[in-house]
Order: sequence, then structure tokens, then C-alpha cells
Amino acid sequence: MARLQIRQFPCLSDNYGVLARDPESGSVIAIDVPDAAPYLAELAETGWRLTHILITHHHWDHVQGLVPLKEATGARVIGPGLSRDKISGLDEVVEDGDIFHIAELKVEAISTPGHTLDQISWWFEQAGVIHTGDTLFSLGCGRVFEGDMEMMWASLDKLNRRLPDDAVVYCGHEYTLSNARFALSVDPDNAALKERVAEVERLRAEHMATLPTTMGRERATNPFLRAGDPALAAALGMAGASPAEVFAELRGRKDRF
Repeated sequence: MARLQIRQFPCLSDNYGVLARDPESGSVIAIDVPDAAPYLAELAETGWRLTHILITHHHWDHVQGLVPLKEATGARVIGPGLSRDKISGLDEVVEDGDIFHIAELKVEAISTPGHTLDQISWWFEQAGVIHTGDTLFSLGCGRVFEGDMEMMWASLDKLNRRLPDDAVVYCGHEYTLSNARFALSVDPDNAALKERVAEVERLRAEHMATLPTTMGRERATNPFLRAGDPALAAALGMAGASPAEVFAELRGRKDRF
């Protein structure tokens, strides 16, 4: 399996920046740019030279630092085709299932709409790493803004079916503590969840990141990935409901939580 050297660091109030370096080629990839300054600081500290920028979706808190970072580094920018007219600085656009290479590193664009229509999750299969933007969070998922509940559930289910348990998951925000408290409210008897919540509370008390996570951990603890579980549906008083209906109920409760 290919190895990536990854640096994760805070941006803005609750975003994360991510830099990934392929040690074989020296290629360095930024995923989203909430703010250029933290990226430039990380690049200066590591001595890495940025070669590519991958964008998950068009929301301002994922792209507002894109142009300054591109101008400072000359990096090539790749983003979702649906936002070719919304995101300044794109050099190349991709659609669902498109595969390209950065040196020898394979990158796959997986369309995961719902939060936005253009949302792309970036899958580095050789390295076992995915960045899910604002689709899948640790113990949660993104709000449904541009899509609908069925679309968002389909995107989460797509990731759930596609990715192995040991896939390492990075995402756009540090929302895990609030997600954990909601997850306990709908799944209070889940032993794995209780253990995860205790860990999250300790990490946040020490001002440490709760990310990355893994798909295996999320399958066991994230209620939004378990909308197809009859036991969870029954606990919500929704026995016999479709997974999309259960997901919609969960997301609605989280929005009001």
C-alpha cells in the first residue's frame, strides 16, 4: 500500500486544512483551502512544495483561500465539474468516478451530493485515505442544503458500501463533540459509541483533534451510517421505515438538537 505523509491543522474557527505528501514523488496535495495563511505556514515549516489543490465543494469556507494559495505556489487546482463557474482558479474539473494520477498516486473523485450538489469525496485507494469534505463527519454528517434527504442518504450509503473498515477518513470540520452528544441521544445503549464519546470528550478537553477517523469506527458508532439498521429504526419508533426515511428523521432531529 502506498504511504502518504499527512499534516492536518486548524483553519478558521472549526475547519481543518489537510496537506498530503507522496514521499515517492514529492508531490504535495492540499485538500480545500479555508484560509491560505495556515497552508503557507505548514509548507514553510515542512519545506514541502505544493503541487496540487483538490476542492471538495464550492462553499466559501472551503475555497476562500484558494486563489492566494495558488498564486503563491503555482499549484494545479482540480475540483467538481458542477462548480466550474462558481470556483475561481480551477485548472481541471472532474465528475463522479473520474480517476487521475498525481505522479504514481491514483486519485478517484466520488460524487457525494446532498450537502451541496457538487460535493466530491477524494479517495486515495492505494493509501487507504479518503477526504469526505462536508458529507461524512466523525459521528455525524453534513447539513442538507442543496440536495434532499434521499440524496444525502444515498451518498452516505455509497461511501459505506464502497470503503473498507480500515479506510482513514479526513473531513472538513471539527464537529465531533456535538455529533457525539446527539448520537448518544438516539443510540444510548451502543457500547462502542459510549467508548468513543468518552475519548472525544477527553481529546477536546485537551484541545486535541478528534480526526481522522476510520470507516470501521464510523460504521459502529455513527447513527447516520446506520439508517438502514432495523434496530436503530425501531429505537426511533420507525420500524419498517426505509433507510432514507430513517435518515431524514435523524437529520431533522440533529438540526433541532
